[in-house]
Amino acid sequence: MKYFDELKRTMEWLATKPDTLFVGQTAGVPGTFMYQTLRDVPKDRALEFPVNESFQMQFSVGLSLAGFFPISVYPRQNFLLLAMGDMSNIVDKFSAMSDGKVNPKMIIRVATGPFKPVHPGHQHVGNFIDAFKASFDWIDVIEVNEPDEIFPAYKYAYERTDGRATMIIEDGNFYNEK
Repeated sequence: MKYFDELKRTMEWLATKPDTLFVGQTAGVPGTFMYQTLRDVPKDRALEFPVNESFQMQFSVGLSLAGFFPISVYPRQNFLLLAMGDMSNIVDKFSAMSDGKVNPKMIIRVATGPFKPVHPGHQHVGNFIDAFKASFDWIDVIEVNEPDEIFPAYKYAYERTDGRATMIIEDGNFYNEK
């Protein structure tokens, strides 16, 4: 089993769930390495977004509150930082603010950008997993470095019963390496 193949299989499995929607940059059209894992997801399940990370996170919260299960796709951790305020002040605090009555369950799918075969620039390859883990109380942060970690992580995030959001961090270098 290869890293890319397992991601693709997992995204296709998530697409079979009646409440899932993929939201984000290159969720519905080519543009980054992550799109290839979504290319066979039904087009009506993938909502393409402009580069507006904060709005994308807010929209994902709205989808969750409306009964959908969003998989919010961010190809680079560096740019997910632009949604940190929304993650730390809305997604992460909703349960506490509502006395446990409202829990925006979602997957935040993000990658460490690949730097092979060509380095795209330092603003595309950051890994902020330690900062993410230190910033959240309610959002679980899971890093998947091996192919056999991928499906269980996404399955757990989708099937969990505690209503928590899950950030899953992939490594773009492994799409072609492992």
